[in-house]
Amino acid sequence: MAAELERTRAAYARAMADYQNLQRRSREDRAEQTRLTMKALLLNYLPVLDDLSRAIDSVSQHPELAEHSFVEGVRIVQRKFIGVLEGAGVRSIEAGPGVAFDPQYHEAVAYTPGPLNEIVGVVQAGYAIDSTVIRPAMVVVGSGEASEADSAST
Repeated sequence: MAAELERTRAAYARAMADYQNLQRRSREDRAEQTRLTMKALLLNYLPVLDDLSRAIDSVSQHPELAEHSFVEGVRIVQRKFIGVLEGAGVRSIEAGPGVAFDPQYHEAVAYTPGPLNEIVGVVQAGYAIDSTVIRPAMVVVGSGEASEADSAST
């Protein structure tokens, strides 16, 4: 009788452990599915943000448009879009002149004279949620050679 009770208790403990593992795996699977869905959704929306940024950047070539109400409207839309993304936990990946190249967050699309393994230009912004990279920043990386401007000043 005591042996049968012990077997029943052991079977119950195994069943509870299996159930707890199933619950944990189920939570992890749901969280992963949410991350994948968010990533797919963001990959479709980020080109719109890129276009808004390019439109605003192009105004610098036409200073007469800088104060036009239409341009200010585009800036407002861009800020709202960025606010929505930040509210969802999306953050911009740091990439700019002087930042060290990190292949986990950056994709080198070109090399040019400049400080070795430092970013010297950004082709396209990158974004991440927590530690998950949604889209790496596309950057131009310094090759370690002196630039022509540096050579001319020496």
